Amino acid sequence: MKAADRKYRHNNHSVGSATVHLVWIPKRRKPVLIGDVKKRLHQIITDVANEKGWFVKCLEIAPDHVHILIEHEPDTAINQIVKAFKGRSSRYLRKEFPHLLKIPALWTHAYFYDTTGKVSSAVIEKYINDPHHY
Repeated sequence: MKAADRKYRHNNHSVGSATVHLVWIPKRRKPVLIGDVKKRLHQIITDVANEKGWFVKCLEIAPDHVHILIEHEPDTAINQIVKAFKGRSSRYLRKEFPHLLKIPALWTHAYFYDTTGKVSSAVIEKYINDPHHY
């Protein structure tokens, strides 16, 4: 993608693109993100993003981890994005799927992030969409 083809967010005092690749895992890397849990997690992530004004460029939910490429406002801290996704999804999923209560916590405290300034978003989207996650 050429720089001229890139789409930027226009705010009152800034123009730019803030995109981050996030990965997080269930506690003990349990492969619990399958079936109805996976579908519901996808919906929760989409709902949170829509409410916050974030754009999900790419999302892949594997049985034992989540990859997301998210475009967000430049004044939103990455840890707040992760907290919004992990917090709501843990609360809702553990309430709706009692078998997840057997895990001490749904998510680990840790997460991976990488801003996409060094690599184009297209390269990251290709990586996330690669079927190697299964």
